[in-house]
Amino acid sequence: MDEYHLDLNDPEFVSDPYPALAELRERLPVFYDPVWKKVFFARYDDIAALLRDRRLGRAILHVASRDELGWPPPDPLTPHFDRFQQDHMLDNEPPKHTRLRALVLKAFTPARVEGLAGAIERVVETLVDRLAARGGGDLLAEIAEPLPVTVIAELLGVPEADRPRLRPWSARIVKLYELGYTAEEAREANQAVVEFSDCIRALARERRARPRDDLISALVRAEERGDVLTEDELVANCILLLNAGHEATVNGMTLGALALHRHPAQMALAREAAARDDRAFFRAAVEELLRFDTPLPMFERWVLEDVEIAGVRLRRGTEVALLYASGNRDPRRFARPDDLDLRRADNPHLTFGLGIHYCIGAPLARLELQTAFRVLLRRLPGLRVAREPVEYTGGFVIRGHRALPVVW
Repeated sequence: MDEYHLDLNDPEFVSDPYPALAELRERLPVFYDPVWKKVFFARYDDIAALLRDRRLGRAILHVASRDELGWPPPDPLTPHFDRFQQDHMLDNEPPKHTRLRALVLKAFTPARVEGLAGAIERVVETLVDRLAARGGGDLLAEIAEPLPVTVIAELLGVPEADRPRLRPWSARIVKLYELGYTAEEAREANQAVVEFSDCIRALARERRARPRDDLISALVRAEERGDVLTEDELVANCILLLNAGHEATVNGMTLGALALHRHPAQMALAREAAARDDRAFFRAAVEELLRFDTPLPMFERWVLEDVEIAGVRLRRGTEVALLYASGNRDPRRFARPDDLDLRRADNPHLTFGLGIHYCIGAPLARLELQTAFRVLLRRLPGLRVAREPVEYTGGFVIRGHRALPVVW
């Protein structure tokens, strides 16, 4: 297998990864990176097949020990983060994953998400009111961040006094999903898990005594074939829902707004659709924005047993990196993949994953983004990015902006 180092932390790559990814798709669609010690896949069909292949998983310690894998002991800086990882559904495999996902889905139902439509619209209107009064502002800080955090906090039942801490906790925790984090970031993430867990644990105990119409109460009551979530599992999955439930929305909104700004003809279509409150248009448009500039560009899997994929032999214990952002621009699957086409009909993008780990929060993220773009462009049709270049956060795995100044 060819070797190549992809510097995922290079600021130039993070700001515009697509030319390098296009070259990799043609020249090195599969390669081993000796720095990251992972096998990377860049083509859509390979990524889709690997996501559905049960011989790979998000976890591996259920089938092999650390000694067998040649891993060092657990990091002493992150014991609480590591325990959190063991108790939520995303980083577990069947049968534990099956059990946890079934229990969470008992509470986090499609009907509960659909019932949030009115509340999401009201939150967006309120946030736009504040932004509109000033004639300019930061779309990230004033719309993209507060919207999903407010919605998921309302859904979970987190009191308003605790809500300002949610985004900082999440931001520190997700730093450990990037490659090449520092010891200080590890300590901060571990402490954020402790503080976040204490908050959710106290709320869960209160809801056991005095249930309300919120997701924490529903998770406390969730039961599947006589089984219930333990308190640690409830806490971990609430944190996961908050983290996963807003990162795609936050980054998807600013990346999408920047894409529209850079494509005036598509922006004009979106403004016209917003003026007539065309919700079907925004359902398709959001799918295209999520494909065109992927807010979560890479996910990883462990090889659970020896397997051959795309002519490459992968041994058990290998970690693979799936470049969603590359697959979403693969011309073998998408016509004119580098064009933004808000009316694109055939759009099976990889942004929310595939298979048993398909993102449980995808319906909520879609609803938030559809509502946000529709209301923003109806209320502020002249919305545009105030200046470029725009500064990125510095990470590729969870890719977004430090700020997005806008005027109208």
